[in-house]
Amino acid sequence: MNHFCHLFLARPTLESRVGNLLGDFARGLDSRDLPEQVREGLEHHRAVDAFTDSHPQVLASKALFSADRRRFAGIALDILFDHYLLRHWEQFGHTDKNRFIKELYADLEAGSYLMPPAMEQVTRRMVAYDWFNAYENLDTVGQAMDRVASRIRFRHGFEGIINEIRPMDDELEARFLVFFPDLLAFSRSRLEP
Repeated sequence: MNHFCHLFLARPTLESRVGNLLGDFARGLDSRDLPEQVREGLEHHRAVDAFTDSHPQVLASKALFSADRRRFAGIALDILFDHYLLRHWEQFGHTDKNRFIKELYADLEAGSYLMPPAMEQVTRRMVAYDWFNAYENLDTVGQAMDRVASRIRFRHGFEGIINEIRPMDDELEARFLVFFPDLLAFSRSRLEP
């Protein structure tokens, strides 16, 4: 799961949202030093990732990628799943999408004091460039994937992966629509009191 999906699955609190996003920035971080709700959010992020990585629909989706790009299929799917969640907001969203995104951005800005510096920098760009609304467009999703590719420090075939995704978009989307309700149920079961 990528940023938007993790925030969507978080409890609707600033601390939970920061914690659920923190999973992508927690390398080297001692979670025992975190406030309890942030730590719970981080643990939720990790559980969601583990569930996602082992789900049959996700595994089948990764297998659709060419051998040259399969190594990066998980990264591509993470970003693509944000796009599919936005594409199917009417099915999965529980409030007005634009209001929800504004609420996320407000919480990320207000919660910056809880973030490590790298996360704070990324969330500042996320808000300034309105990543979540931009993820509604598949071309923009491809640009985001290429930005990720530009940060990979070794030779790879990740750049331009959107060109491989386009012909299989319908199948990947269909697999997401089977997978995501399972993830929602898993997430809700973890968050129940």
